Amino acid sequence: MTTSASLPDSPPVVLDRRDGPYGEVVLRRHGGLLQIIANGCFLMDTSDGRSERLLVDAASRALDGRSEPEVLIGGLGVGFSLARAAQDPRWGRITVVEREAAVIGWHRDGPLAAVSARAFADPRTVIVESDLVAYVNETSDTFDALCLDIDNGPGWTVDEANEGLYSPAGLASCARVLRPGGVLAVWSAQPSAEFEGTLWNAGFQRVRTEEIPVARGVPDVVHLAVRPG
Repeated sequence: MTTSASLPDSPPVVLDRRDGPYGEVVLRRHGGLLQIIANGCFLMDTSDGRSERLLVDAASRALDGRSEPEVLIGGLGVGFSLARAAQDPRWGRITVVEREAAVIGWHRDGPLAAVSARAFADPRTVIVESDLVAYVNETSDTFDALCLDIDNGPGWTVDEANEGLYSPAGLASCARVLRPGGVLAVWSAQPSAEFEGTLWNAGFQRVRTEEIPVARGVPDVVHLAVRPG
């Protein structure tokens, strides 16, 4: 997720609006920006993308030099994280879990293809239409890195169903899909010492937070933690 930068005075134009199992999701254009709105709540736009790219880069740097590590990205969004991973030849399989069919469609053959078309065509890319919480509890696949960008942070979730993902039980599920020494990276609109403590208590090691400067207000951050092994 990301917050919107300064916007033009002209009103936004709705490009598509769909009702799905999780409520209404809208794609709109505001000046030169594309924005995703879910159930009336602004989620993200194409204004910057620095923090989404750092999410993937920070996970890569935290790995131990293993060959062709495989990454699971939670949330397709406007595609910055996927595009960044696909730009890096060091990644092996790149799996993206996105629960909104509309968002996937906007990338496959809609306006957001401008961000992600090359990444979608990359043979390493696998797109999974699923709720991430269900996926990490049910999949038998494992990964070297898990990058989460489905909420505005552990304390600011898109819906109540996601809150458990940041609890000790939810983090145990995240650890379950990570290989030994694998990295969990969590995007947040603000730092959280409480979440750092939860990561330690869930058994993760090398817990730390990287800040991403923003135009105003507190910085965005990426919380990083390593599964022991």
